[in-house]
Amino acid sequence: MPLALYALAAATFAIGTTEFVIVGLIPEIADNLAVSLPAAGLLVSWYALAITLGTPIFSALTGKFPRRPLILGLMTLFTACNLAAALAPNYWSLLAARIVMAVSHGVFFGIGAAVATTLVPKEKSGSAVAMMMGGLTIAMVVGVPLGSWIGQNAGWRTPFLLVTVLGTLALVALLLFLPRSIPHSASPGFAAQMRLLANRQLVVMYLLTAVAFGGTFVIFTFLAPILMGLTKVGYGTVNIALMLFGGATVVGNYAGGRLSDTTSTKRAIVITLFGLIACFAAFASAVYNEMAVLTVIAIWGMFAFAIPPIMQDGVVKVARIIAPDAVPTASGMNIAAFNLGISGGSFIGGQLLAGPGLIATPYAAIVMALVALAIAIFGCRV
Repeated sequence: MPLALYALAAATFAIGTTEFVIVGLIPEIADNLAVSLPAAGLLVSWYALAITLGTPIFSALTGKFPRRPLILGLMTLFTACNLAAALAPNYWSLLAARIVMAVSHGVFFGIGAAVATTLVPKEKSGSAVAMMMGGLTIAMVVGVPLGSWIGQNAGWRTPFLLVTVLGTLALVALLLFLPRSIPHSASPGFAAQMRLLANRQLVVMYLLTAVAFGGTFVIFTFLAPILMGLTKVGYGTVNIALMLFGGATVVGNYAGGRLSDTTSTKRAIVITLFGLIACFAAFASAVYNEMAVLTVIAIWGMFAFAIPPIMQDGVVKVARIIAPDAVPTASGMNIAAFNLGISGGSFIGGQLLAGPGLIATPYAAIVMALVALAIAIFGCRV
């Protein structure tokens, strides 16, 4: 594989790490910046919402820009935002840095995947995208738990400084190895993207994606305070939990893809949601026992991250029928739906912390999964 693909993977590793490393640092950030846990949780919610809203707008605005300078510019902006986050004097400046960082994240992923396919022969395009996205997978398994551990021991700002270094290294690699000229066709305009939302089948799929995936983030965003407050464990166990969850996402992603290949999207997502509901219910009763809750977390991670490949494949199937000339755009909007789910789930979790408390989160996740199950049963047609 070309060295440029490894440079793209290094960039996605840095991006994936900075998105979710904050999950293990929420209690410390809340304490250090003198804000509530729900306010600290908004650092996750607003990040995901910025990807949802900002990506289609800025992808349309930059659709005609040359790919190489655009990728380099986005990585520069992402790296600068991490430095700004590390140096943020207060909560609001940290939130602002996260929002701008998120927009660069979303646009980079969309463009990076397209560029990856131009670096290899056509028959290897799938492998090229998988290699680029592999950086995100490694971030979930290694970068997030390791970054959380570093932040808990050396201060929450340290992981952002380290990601600044990683981003700089990835930027240098991209500068060295990206081709000078990268062929591309202009991205569809914002209005063209919005026209896809007039199709009922696609809207149902996007809604299902958001609600099904969002249930996980009602709990996951506040996993550290939940484990420390209810399970009564320290930061070490929180990092083990993040590592288990990260490893489970790899298995779940593969299993979801295989399940999607062997049955319909409707059947695959229904099976997955039943497993997810069982995991949320088990989490509610296991949360007071360290070994039990760690076991549930590992299984939960597999079911949660089986959802992305199933729903992404389902959206592509629908788009090929109703909008064959807009399959990439329809697929990209489903990524926005995933992030809308993350944002919504995180926000709901924060509201529960401010009201009923930590133990309410798995029950809210069950409700979201049941709503997703109803949408799948009565609305999904593929």
